[in-house]
Amino acid sequence: MSRIVVIGGTGYAGSHIAREAVSRGHEVTVISRSTPDAPLDGARYVQGSVLDLDGLGDVFDGADAVVSALSPRGDMENAVIPALRALADKLTGTPTRLGVVGGAGGSLVAPGGPRLFDQGFPEEYKHEAQVGIDSLELLQQSDEGLDWFFIHPAEVFGPWAEGERTGRYRDGGDVLVRDADGNSTISGADFAIAVVDEIEQPKHRRGRFTVGY
Repeated sequence: MSRIVVIGGTGYAGSHIAREAVSRGHEVTVISRSTPDAPLDGARYVQGSVLDLDGLGDVFDGADAVVSALSPRGDMENAVIPALRALADKLTGTPTRLGVVGGAGGSLVAPGGPRLFDQGFPEEYKHEAQVGIDSLELLQQSDEGLDWFFIHPAEVFGPWAEGERTGRYRDGGDVLVRDADGNSTISGADFAIAVVDEIEQPKHRRGRFTVGY
């Protein structure tokens, strides 16, 4: 059993990750600014902001993994990078692993590039994608004393394309995963499986990977 802290655990990706981790018997703490409408049985909820780590008390002490599933939307639009930087600083030199949920934009469309972001990416999603790209860069430049992983979902991923839990996914390394028809999709539940698998059996230490069908 691992102790897992999920930041942004009431959002789309975060709630799926928390659910998957609880279902596998892990000790899960969810940090969110608001209390959830339907709290997950078996998870502990801590209300607070990742922008005030001191205000969260000892919630990170002894954690095996901290997963950041923050979205750069609303009042967090420009706050994700500062929050991630503070989190990275706090966990550097500890055995706690930092996992960060990114977007598809920073993944490569072919080995060696270019990125999806550089291929006529929709204007309305560019800010969010840029935050994901900047988050990865922050981690790549971090101190060697920080154990981290960064995970890109498929191109089609979100509450508008919920999908089902199939129990399968493919790891594309740093290249966007597409099926034989060229579609890049992953359900929320199967994305969460990939995240918890990586926590249980690390394969990408201080590295990133993509998931899809």
